[in-house]
Amino acid sequence: MSENRELRKKLLTYIEKNSRAQLDELAVMFDVPEINIANELKALEEEGIICGYHTMIDWSKTSIEEVSALIEVRVTPQRGLGFDSIAERIYKYPEVQSVYLMSGGFDLMVILEGKSLQEVAGFVSNKLSTMDSILSTATHFILKKYKDHGTILTKKYEDTREIMSP
Repeated sequence: MSENRELRKKLLTYIEKNSRAQLDELAVMFDVPEINIANELKALEEEGIICGYHTMIDWSKTSIEEVSALIEVRVTPQRGLGFDSIAERIYKYPEVQSVYLMSGGFDLMVILEGKSLQEVAGFVSNKLSTMDSILSTATHFILKKYKDHGTILTKKYEDTREIMSP
């Protein structure tokens, strides 16, 4: 693997989990001049390899109401467009967080966020299910997240009791 490809792999692997890393920190970590790191990151962004930077929030630890759902969608692909056209129509809604083409009994997986179960259910019944190409949906509400994007969100219970000897 060329030096540039190796640097790209190292950078992408590291910043995927640590997007707040500073250029000087990355330069020291990978023993590469800071300008090389900056240029490589810029090139990765321009090529669409780095698509954005995100902060992961555990909404369950806030007082903000947030409901997440996984919606399996079975569709009829459109002639000449396949699944892309219907996927684009779905991902343009602001409440839709992710859309994936998948194998199995359903064609698309839609990840949706809303303020309440009713809001999510309303989106599915009023917007998603009424689209021409959609044959059926199955909605699964997320009750608790244990791990998200490789980050463990729950801490194991630590027994803090003292051991008593007889």
